[in-house]
Amino acid sequence: MLPWVVRRTGLPLLSMRCPDCRSESATTGDGRFRVNANGKLLDVWLLVRCTSCDRTHKLTVHDRAPVRTLDPADLDGYHTSDPELVASTLLDPQLARRNRFTLDWTGAWRLDVLSPWLDEPWPVDVEVAFEAPVPVRPERLIAQGLGLSRSEVLRRVKSEAPLRRPTSTGFAFTVMPTVMSKE
Repeated sequence: MLPWVVRRTGLPLLSMRCPDCRSESATTGDGRFRVNANGKLLDVWLLVRCTSCDRTHKLTVHDRAPVRTLDPADLDGYHTSDPELVASTLLDPQLARRNRFTLDWTGAWRLDVLSPWLDEPWPVDVEVAFEAPVPVRPERLIAQGLGLSRSEVLRRVKSEAPLRRPTSTGFAFTVMPTVMSKE
Protein backbone atom coordinates (compact mmCIF):
# COMPACT_ATOMS: atom_id res chain seq x y z
CA MET A 1 0.00 0.00 0.00
CA LEU A 2 1.43 3.37 -1.05
CA PRO A 3 1.10 6.23 1.45
CA TRP A 4 -0.03 9.70 0.36
CA VAL A 5 -0.25 12.63 2.76
CA VAL A 6 -2.28 15.86 2.43
CA ARG A 7 -0.49 18.68 4.25
CA ARG A 8 -1.56 22.22 5.03
CA THR A 9 0.90 24.74 3.53
CA GLY A 10 -0.74 27.84 4.95
CA LEU A 11 -3.92 29.20 6.37
CA PRO A 12 -6.92 29.21 4.05
CA LEU A 13 -8.68 32.36 2.90
CA LEU A 14 -12.00 33.22 4.48
CA SER A 15 -15.02 33.48 2.22
CA MET A 16 -16.95 36.39 3.67
CA ARG A 17 -18.33 39.60 2.18
CA CYS A 18 -16.54 42.87 2.95
CA PRO A 19 -19.01 45.63 3.92
CA ASP A 20 -16.86 48.28 2.22
CA CYS A 21 -15.87 46.91 -1.19
CA ARG A 22 -18.17 43.84 -1.42
CA SER A 23 -15.18 41.55 -2.04
CA GLU A 24 -15.81 38.00 -0.91
CA SER A 25 -12.48 36.97 0.60
CA ALA A 26 -10.37 37.89 3.59
CA THR A 27 -7.11 36.69 5.07
CA THR A 28 -5.73 36.39 8.59
CA GLY A 29 -2.50 38.03 7.43
CA ASP A 30 0.05 37.71 10.23
CA GLY A 31 -2.60 36.24 12.52
CA ARG A 32 -3.33 38.61 15.35
CA PHE A 33 -5.77 38.54 18.24
CA ARG A 34 -7.20 41.59 19.94
CA VAL A 35 -8.05 41.26 23.62
CA ASN A 36 -10.18 43.87 25.37
CA ALA A 37 -10.80 43.80 29.12
CA ASN A 38 -13.94 45.20 30.67
CA GLY A 39 -13.61 44.65 34.40
CA LYS A 40 -13.36 40.89 34.90
CA LEU A 41 -14.83 40.16 31.46
CA LEU A 42 -12.82 39.72 28.27
CA ASP A 43 -13.60 40.11 24.61
CA VAL A 44 -11.26 38.26 22.24
CA TRP A 45 -11.30 38.80 18.48
CA LEU A 46 -9.29 37.33 15.62
CA LEU A 47 -8.38 40.12 13.20
CA VAL A 48 -8.79 39.47 9.46
CA ARG A 49 -8.16 41.71 6.44
CA CYS A 50 -10.10 42.06 3.20
CA THR A 51 -7.92 40.92 0.29
CA SER A 52 -9.18 43.78 -1.92
CA CYS A 53 -9.44 46.93 0.17
CA ASP A 54 -7.26 45.90 3.16
CA ARG A 55 -10.01 46.77 5.69
CA THR A 56 -9.66 45.00 9.04
CA HIS A 57 -12.59 42.98 10.42
CA LYS A 58 -12.97 41.32 13.81
CA LEU A 59 -14.13 37.73 14.23
CA THR A 60 -15.54 37.15 17.71
CA VAL A 61 -13.69 34.37 19.53
CA HIS A 62 -14.98 35.14 23.07
CA ASP A 63 -17.63 37.70 23.96
CA ARG A 64 -17.79 38.99 27.54
CA ALA A 65 -16.13 35.83 28.91
CA PRO A 66 -15.14 35.80 32.58
CA VAL A 67 -11.34 35.70 32.80
CA ARG A 68 -11.34 32.66 35.11
CA THR A 69 -13.24 30.56 32.52
CA LEU A 70 -10.45 30.86 29.94
CA ASP A 71 -7.54 28.43 29.86
CA PRO A 72 -4.41 30.32 31.05
CA ALA A 73 -2.35 28.93 28.14
CA ASP A 74 -4.98 30.13 25.65
CA LEU A 75 -5.17 33.52 27.36
CA ASP A 76 -1.40 33.89 27.06
CA GLY A 77 -1.66 32.79 23.40
CA TYR A 78 -4.29 35.45 22.74
CA HIS A 79 -2.03 38.13 24.20
CA THR A 80 1.02 36.99 22.19
CA SER A 81 -0.94 36.08 19.01
CA ASP A 82 0.47 32.55 19.03
CA PRO A 83 0.50 31.25 15.40
CA GLU A 84 -0.66 27.75 16.40
CA LEU A 85 -3.56 29.20 18.38
CA VAL A 86 -4.45 31.43 15.41
CA ALA A 87 -4.53 28.35 13.14
CA SER A 88 -6.57 26.20 15.53
CA THR A 89 -9.00 29.06 16.19
CA LEU A 90 -9.47 29.75 12.48
CA LEU A 91 -10.08 26.04 11.75
CA ASP A 92 -12.73 25.77 14.49
CA PRO A 93 -16.07 25.09 12.77
CA GLN A 94 -18.00 26.79 15.59
CA LEU A 95 -16.09 30.03 14.99
CA ALA A 96 -16.93 29.84 11.28
CA ARG A 97 -20.60 29.24 11.97
CA ARG A 98 -20.82 32.00 14.61
CA ASN A 99 -19.05 34.56 12.38
CA ARG A 100 -20.69 33.41 9.12
CA PHE A 101 -17.69 32.53 6.96
CA THR A 102 -16.39 29.50 5.14
CA LEU A 103 -12.80 28.54 4.38
CA ASP A 104 -11.34 28.62 0.88
CA TRP A 105 -8.52 26.05 0.79
CA THR A 106 -7.34 26.89 -2.75
CA GLY A 107 -3.53 26.95 -2.66
CA ALA A 108 -3.34 26.24 1.08
CA TRP A 109 -2.48 22.53 0.86
CA ARG A 110 -0.25 20.11 -1.01
CA LEU A 111 -0.25 16.40 -1.73
CA ASP A 112 2.92 14.49 -0.87
CA VAL A 113 3.26 11.30 -2.90
CA LEU A 114 5.99 9.48 -1.02
CA SER A 115 6.94 6.90 -3.66
CA PRO A 116 6.48 6.42 -7.40
CA TRP A 117 3.42 4.39 -8.25
CA LEU A 118 4.34 3.35 -11.78
CA ASP A 119 6.79 0.72 -10.52
CA GLU A 120 4.14 -1.06 -8.46
CA PRO A 121 2.38 -4.23 -9.69
CA TRP A 122 -1.24 -3.74 -10.78
CA PRO A 123 -3.65 -3.05 -9.19
CA VAL A 124 -2.06 -0.32 -7.06
CA ASP A 125 -3.41 0.30 -3.54
CA VAL A 126 -3.02 3.80 -2.07
CA GLU A 127 -3.85 5.11 1.39
CA VAL A 128 -4.43 8.85 1.82
CA ALA A 129 -3.86 10.48 5.23
CA PHE A 130 -4.68 14.07 6.22
CA GLU A 131 -2.39 15.98 8.57
CA ALA A 132 -4.90 18.83 8.74
CA PRO A 133 -8.65 18.86 8.06
CA VAL A 134 -8.36 20.09 4.47
CA PRO A 135 -11.62 19.39 2.61
CA VAL A 136 -10.85 18.12 -0.88
CA ARG A 137 -12.72 16.04 -3.45
CA PRO A 138 -11.01 12.65 -3.74
CA GLU A 139 -11.34 12.56 -7.54
CA ARG A 140 -9.37 15.83 -7.84
CA LEU A 141 -6.79 14.70 -5.32
CA ILE A 142 -6.28 11.37 -7.10
CA ALA A 143 -6.15 13.04 -10.53
CA GLN A 144 -3.43 15.38 -9.26
CA GLY A 145 -1.45 12.58 -7.60
CA LEU A 146 -1.63 10.17 -10.54
CA GLY A 147 -1.50 12.70 -13.35
CA LEU A 148 -4.76 11.41 -14.83
CA SER A 149 -7.87 13.20 -15.99
CA ARG A 150 -10.81 13.20 -13.59
CA SER A 151 -12.89 11.11 -16.00
CA GLU A 152 -10.11 8.52 -16.14
CA VAL A 153 -9.96 8.53 -12.34
CA LEU A 154 -13.68 7.74 -12.22
CA ARG A 155 -13.14 4.83 -14.64
CA ARG A 156 -9.99 3.33 -13.12
CA VAL A 157 -10.25 3.99 -9.38
CA LYS A 158 -12.19 1.85 -6.92
CA SER A 159 -12.85 3.23 -3.46
CA GLU A 160 -15.41 2.93 -0.68
CA ALA A 161 -15.16 6.70 -0.17
CA PRO A 162 -17.38 8.80 -2.47
CA LEU A 163 -15.05 10.29 -5.08
CA ARG A 164 -17.13 13.38 -5.89
CA ARG A 165 -17.93 14.49 -2.32
CA PRO A 166 -15.37 16.54 -0.33
CA THR A 167 -13.69 14.77 2.56
CA SER A 168 -11.10 15.75 5.15
CA THR A 169 -10.55 12.29 6.58
CA GLY A 170 -8.25 9.55 5.36
CA PHE A 171 -9.39 7.04 2.76
CA ALA A 172 -7.97 4.27 0.61
CA PHE A 173 -8.39 3.48 -3.07
CA THR A 174 -7.23 1.02 -5.71
CA VAL A 175 -6.03 2.01 -9.19
CA MET A 176 -6.95 -0.56 -11.81
CA PRO A 177 -4.80 -1.08 -14.93
CA THR A 178 -5.89 0.46 -18.21
CA VAL A 179 -8.01 -1.83 -20.34
CA MET A 180 -6.71 -2.12 -23.88
CA SER A 181 -9.48 -2.12 -26.47
CA LYS A 182 -9.33 -4.85 -29.11
CA GLU A 183 -9.58 -3.67 -32.69
